[in-house]
Amino acid sequence: MRVAMYYNNRDVRLEELPRPVAGPGELLVKIHASGICGSDVMEWYRAGKAPLVLGHEMAGEVAAVGAGVTGFKPGDRVATTHHVPCLACPECLGGHETVCDLLLSGTHFDPGGFCEYARLAAVNVERGTWRIPDDLSYDDATFVEPLACVLRGQRLAGLKPGMSVLVLGSGISGLLHVHLASVSGAGFVAASDLSDYRLQAARRFGASAAYRADGDVPGAFMADNQGRGADLVVVCASARAALEQAFGAVARGGVILLFAPTGAGEVLPLSVNEQFWRRDLTITTTYAGGPADCAAALALIANRRLRVAEMITHRLPLAEAAKGFALVAQGGESIKVIIRPQE
Repeated sequence: MRVAMYYNNRDVRLEELPRPVAGPGELLVKIHASGICGSDVMEWYRAGKAPLVLGHEMAGEVAAVGAGVTGFKPGDRVATTHHVPCLACPECLGGHETVCDLLLSGTHFDPGGFCEYARLAAVNVERGTWRIPDDLSYDDATFVEPLACVLRGQRLAGLKPGMSVLVLGSGISGLLHVHLASVSGAGFVAASDLSDYRLQAARRFGASAAYRADGDVPGAFMADNQGRGADLVVVCASARAALEQAFGAVARGGVILLFAPTGAGEVLPLSVNEQFWRRDLTITTTYAGGPADCAAALALIANRRLRVAEMITHRLPLAEAAKGFALVAQGGESIKVIIRPQE
């Protein structure tokens, strides 16, 4: 079968690998759509791992079922996530299932999402695969995993109706945060980015204001928010400047959600007295999404509560995966890039 083999952001090759076979408890899925995630183009994150087949935002059709599988049959339309927890360890039982050893160790698709067929391990079939409605496109279903990450982040950050929200970075994750916050009842929602194209997109998806990231973002936000900082600042950009802006823009008693990682080895010196003491700040992080988050994301997408289809700017056949990676790595005038392996 054909696969898009990743060597680096500038070297993605169309190659051949044997088609996987579904073993006991497993599924073989014919992949119809896979989204390129921002993490797919973090080269430092792939150091020492390439070449490999990436892709974890996947939707497709069950092609074969392994022995013992009763919940799915050939022809079922499914969305699936590569990260699943054990649901039994102290982290899972404490509500931190996305830092479970099983999830972090890599319950990955074989060989990945950017190929014609993928094998889902039994644990993924059991707690990381969902049937999708007939009227939901495969393209839209690829948003289940990324939206689940956003849902978990806003839940942990304690977003409530009426709160003011500033999203730093308007790539796909930032836009999902803007859109979800706006439909969830947030009050004043604003976003930042260096791209005017993405700032326009932020306005389309619910931002009341959008600021150039190279300007005085905290000052502009406060001027538009009756002189007050943001109740919630979501950092969706890896630039050091975004982290610095977050501390300048957050209100006393507010929350900073570190959603995006920085570059490798980035360290930010902080003044405890000036930036923390007597400000009553909460700083939290989030990683991935759990099974309940994925189920909730699917419900929102299937019932058209979020306009995810409008976020797709490029749909490319597998042979043009290299172009897709270049688009995502460069940013600019792209938001969500979908690879269609059967084309």
